[in-house]
Amino acid sequence: MHQPSFLCIASYFKGNDFLRSMKAAGATVYLVTSKKHQDKAWAHEAIDDIFYVQEDHGNAWNMEETITGLAWLMRSKRIDRIVALDDFDVEKGALLREHFRIPGMGQTTARHFRDKLAMRIEARDAGIPVPGFAPLFNDEAIHAFLRDCPGPWIVKPRGQASATGMKKISTAEELWSHLSTLGDKRHDYLVEQFKPGDVYHVDALSLEGKVIFSRASQYLGTPFEVAHDGGIFRSITLPFGSEIDRKMLAINENVMQAFGMQYSASHTEFIQNHETGEIFFLETSCRVGGAHLAEMVEASSGVNLWAEWAKLEVAVATGEQYLLPTVRHDNAGIIVSLARQQWPDISQFEDPEIVWRMTETPYHVGLIVRSPQREHVLELLDQYAQRIQQDYHASAPVPDKPNL
Repeated sequence: MHQPSFLCIASYFKGNDFLRSMKAAGATVYLVTSKKHQDKAWAHEAIDDIFYVQEDHGNAWNMEETITGLAWLMRSKRIDRIVALDDFDVEKGALLREHFRIPGMGQTTARHFRDKLAMRIEARDAGIPVPGFAPLFNDEAIHAFLRDCPGPWIVKPRGQASATGMKKISTAEELWSHLSTLGDKRHDYLVEQFKPGDVYHVDALSLEGKVIFSRASQYLGTPFEVAHDGGIFRSITLPFGSEIDRKMLAINENVMQAFGMQYSASHTEFIQNHETGEIFFLETSCRVGGAHLAEMVEASSGVNLWAEWAKLEVAVATGEQYLLPTVRHDNAGIIVSLARQQWPDISQFEDPEIVWRMTETPYHVGLIVRSPQREHVLELLDQYAQRIQQDYHASAPVPDKPNL
């Protein structure tokens, strides 16, 4: 087979490990990104050509113009596959694949990994537990939901990433008041019953419709609390082989199968209800997890999710066999916070368990630790949280209404 050509879409600056790994695997690599990221430190040595899209006033791409631009490009350059590197690029990639009839995830399946309403319907219909939810299309249906599912509730945008745009609601009156502020964009949201509990995430790789690698971890403080209360982000790998570890890995496999995942990286979140112990599906995505969770997974397993995802994509395109590297089982944890200082000095953190430091992102402080003892990882994260709170921490809660 000829050398495969990949068009990689990245509306955010991320994925350099992916680009380098794909080039090392023998692929031709093209990158299309937002014009505002033109001066970012892209891995130009791994990119055969790079193209820029000018965003509109809503920070969105004009997809008709993007299709026209790609059509022009394809007159002289062959494109065999399209890969979306960020949550916000999944729909772009699916649209382009559909239009140019390029193999890979189409628009219907892509919605399972982007649209929070589609996720919940697909999971519910597959028998995977989800919190009570309702779309916001019909007033009568909303009234019925409020009667059947006691509050509090959370209003969530269907297409945003992380905790952006979420609003916790306590009363029916407060809900209707909030919905009125959404105007004609109400259909872009859903309402969900709030289930207090511990939130977990499973970061995985899939191939030929099967999960071939997965690592389960627990957030120490939910992403919603971190985003809206200005907390410090922390996560730690689960005890290997424990009951909760086995349950998370198993339910993640159920989600991937139900949602039609064939091959990609994925990041999926679940919550275990404090009162009942029941595990509910929250959301998923067909990309590498953000907030440097990929670095934590690599510290724990030795598997670089970005690099292995790229190798996997090339193997699928060429029909060659993909072989997962040897997987380690080390305990690891991450801590990340906004910082008051533009370039915080973190030299005070000297423990030998530190295997990664955040040094390239201004106004942030972050560390990853690894240890044979999970209790020691947790102890270090607790100590670091106190020191970061005192010496560095700043907060900037997310807005209630995202820019749609």
